[in-house]
Amino acid sequence: MTAAIRSIFLAASSGLAALLGVAMIAAPTSGAAGSSGVTWEKRIKVASGDAYKGPWRMNKSKFHYVDDPTAAITEEGAVGVAWVDQSRKDIFFQVYEPDGGKRFKEPVNVSRSPKIFSWLPRLVLTSADPSRMYILWQEIVFSGGTHGGEIFFARSIDGGKTFSKPIDLSNTIAGAGKGRLTKDYWHNGSLDIALTPRGNLYAAWTEYEGALRFSRSTDGGKSFAEPMRIWDGSGANPARGPSLAVGTGGAVYLAWTVGEDKAADIHFAKSADHGRSFGEPRIVAQSDGHADAPKIAVDQKGTVHLVYGESPSGPLERYQSPEAKRWESVNFPGLSLDGEDNLYVTWELFPQPISYPQGLGFTYSRDGGRTFAPPAEIPTSVDLALGSSGGRQGLLMKKLTVNAEGAIAAVHSTFKRNKSSHIWLFRGQAAWR
Repeated sequence: MTAAIRSIFLAASSGLAALLGVAMIAAPTSGAAGSSGVTWEKRIKVASGDAYKGPWRMNKSKFHYVDDPTAAITEEGAVGVAWVDQSRKDIFFQVYEPDGGKRFKEPVNVSRSPKIFSWLPRLVLTSADPSRMYILWQEIVFSGGTHGGEIFFARSIDGGKTFSKPIDLSNTIAGAGKGRLTKDYWHNGSLDIALTPRGNLYAAWTEYEGALRFSRSTDGGKSFAEPMRIWDGSGANPARGPSLAVGTGGAVYLAWTVGEDKAADIHFAKSADHGRSFGEPRIVAQSDGHADAPKIAVDQKGTVHLVYGESPSGPLERYQSPEAKRWESVNFPGLSLDGEDNLYVTWELFPQPISYPQGLGFTYSRDGGRTFAPPAEIPTSVDLALGSSGGRQGLLMKKLTVNAEGAIAAVHSTFKRNKSSHIWLFRGQAAWR
């Protein structure tokens, strides 16, 4: 496996000053993780719809398909899934119990704004209080700027049966939720959410105009602080693709990449005071290529793990492929950790650099990211009879989640033009847990 997606380890105790090393996702050495350590169950069809996407007419557009899945898992193995029904312009939610059964007879409508498109949600569940669930998403509200976009949040305190009235966290005309590569090309879904053990909620998002914003809630999502600006990004180098992670002692970590730069690097900032303030952003893992779509996670030792895609030739070119014989490009990784600090990584599989992906790749590490199992496809995530993958509004998603016991959940969407679209849930289990 080539150095397509990297895991970089940073000493959380001393911030970015101590770079402990770089571990490439490479073919494992003798005695490393191995390739048969995960058992996958039969995929679950979460939702289905038509597969028509008409021309862009803002909120009057004729879009008829399901897309934009995200997932979160509890320590008990219940999996929450949120997605978008474009026909209804709303976010929907369902919980799959450990035995695979649905919690609700019908999916729960979270956004409840049928005249305005709601896109690309993020979801947080907590085993500390299973009745509480939190969802962040992008609403295509046109507030007077050149691009529509606001960041909305809603919570459930009854196990997902109902959700609160959505709160607009951004209140901007700058096009919140857009991760710009160039003035004419961007991905929606440029946002993230994280929850601390003490119940604080953190939200981050970028704007088309370039800024990276951060807001926090200390009352369980009843209210959020006025957004602070972490990165200006106006003009050159707009922020793109933020990822949040929380550590111990009030540590909050935030990583992102930038647009308008053929050699973009991953930027990183840390808060040591529960998100009240952040240190000066720094660049990590500087390279000559284009670094994109970072994901970060913190292990129990306080090590920050980072995974991202890299293209030597710049954006919209070939992102180095760990499966070169079949896939021309990979990007948009996912990252999660279990209770023993084993790492799990997914990525989108592209038959051509400029194309819709067709499934999910997967690997894992049992030694803190020093070596990884040989790359594989998540079984049945590549199914050409179902067309290509979804992501019609952007591929900045969060599709992978793993609990402490090594129970894995990954979600994916498919789209076969003028035929059908689907949301899929893939459940797996690490054999060594």
